[in-house]
Amino acid sequence: MVNFLKNVSREMKKVTWPKGPELVSYTITVIVTVAFVALFFAVIDLGITQLLNNVPFFNK
Repeated sequence: MVNFLKNVSREMKKVTWPKGPELVSYTITVIVTVAFVALFFAVIDLGITQLLNNVPFFNK
């Protein structure tokens, strides 16, 4: 276990963390992507709901 933690510590020293502007850019990219995917699935869900509501078999 101690050897594992030493190796983790050694590897973490090699990590290069993003600078401020890169971090902002990545954060905006993630937020826009999540919003797009959420909107996409909301539209798909709305379409399927409308389709099922207009099928006579499901409307009893």
